[in-house]
Amino acid sequence: MTFENPLYLLLLLLTIPYVVWYWFKHKASTPSLRVSSTTAMFQAPKSLRQRLLHLPLLLRLACYAFAVIALARPQTSNSWSSKHTEGIDIMLCMDVSTSMLAEDLKPNRIEAAKNVALEFISGRPDDNIGLTLFAGEAYTQCPMTVDHAVLLNLLNGMKVDMAQRGLIDDGTAIGMGLANALSRLKDSKAKSKVIILLTDGTNNCGQISPNTAADIAKSFGIRIYTIGVGTNGTARYPYPVGGRIEYVNIPVEIDTKTLATIARKTDGEFYRATNNQKLHEVYQEIDKLEKTKMNVRQYSKRYEAYGMFLLISVLCLLLEILLRNTILKRIP
Repeated sequence: MTFENPLYLLLLLLTIPYVVWYWFKHKASTPSLRVSSTTAMFQAPKSLRQRLLHLPLLLRLACYAFAVIALARPQTSNSWSSKHTEGIDIMLCMDVSTSMLAEDLKPNRIEAAKNVALEFISGRPDDNIGLTLFAGEAYTQCPMTVDHAVLLNLLNGMKVDMAQRGLIDDGTAIGMGLANALSRLKDSKAKSKVIILLTDGTNNCGQISPNTAADIAKSFGIRIYTIGVGTNGTARYPYPVGGRIEYVNIPVEIDTKTLATIARKTDGEFYRATNNQKLHEVYQEIDKLEKTKMNVRQYSKRYEAYGMFLLISVLCLLLEILLRNTILKRIP
């Protein structure tokens, strides 16, 4: 606990001369009587009133002390704090094109990828993690943050049919997705900077090629782990026809050569995830990445705590007045 006005606590020193004055005043006002022996008086039992004779003084001192403490404005000790944690800077770069609705992974590719990413994020509480989404264009869904509650909320709210509903251009702009993620990582001070790219297709649009993005990543010391998701051969895909859904088999066309090249150029790894279990294993493998120290600042709000001390002060005053005017009342 801290005090906003600690100098007011010096007023507590005034209790010392008050106690001295009370003691001398009490001695001076005590009546005396000459007797032959006081032995019997010492052995006589003391009444409750005698035992409580100095209680008003103690209550008066407590009332004053708690009032001074309240005046000094005690506050909880919550404040800005810094701590060192172990972590790395990671950007998740996820393909959300319409082909990610294919159901060769359950319930479909994008939902399977989202579920594994949620587990991955939850398992790395000290990492600075962000999220980039791309189809025919790319945008940052969440900048890098250690507030994973916000990141998980945004990832949970990601719709699987954004490109299908025309919210973003359809296509697979891998280079643009990487470029967007790079823009978030390039100024990072962390020793280890990583992009985890997940896609199910071949780059077919965008102003930046995947190889160019890989070269840029290499120049900034950013490693890229690439994941090609989808079964080999064909995949079951929901196709809207006349207000209903028809399922067709579409060929799985993943540019494994380009994805492998991107990973190799940046000292990363290329993985193929043909089912849910394999995708889970891929993220577990990436989870073994090296860690580096980061400095994290946390903020906790301060709260005023003087109310409790002020209440105790008032109660002590009321109790002292009650006792002084009832069982401890003195008649001159």
